[in-house]
Formats: sequence, C-alpha cells, structure tokens
Amino acid sequence: MSSDSLSTFAQTWGLLYFVLLFAGVVAYALWPSNRKKFDRAARLPLEGDE
Repeated sequence: MSSDSLSTFAQTWGLLYFVLLFAGVVAYALWPSNRKKFDRAARLPLEGDE
C-alpha cells in the first residue's frame, strides 16, 4: 500500500467519520426530549449562588 493510497483512504473515511459524528451531535442537541436539560443548563449562569 503506497502512501498516496493510504492518504486517500484516510481522507475519505475520515471525512465520512466526522460528517457522521457531526450529524450525531446535532441530532442529540436538537432531540426534543433534551430540550428541558439544555434550557436548564442555559439558565445556570444567570442563577445566583446566594
């Protein structure tokens, strides 16, 4: 296996891996059942520690 074919393999499958990973993260963030958890986390900095 030459370095050119190894590079092509890594670029192709690496791109596919990162596209699928990105799609999974976006799906997780936008999943309706996670809305309450993310809304609570968004308000956390505004709550006082008093």
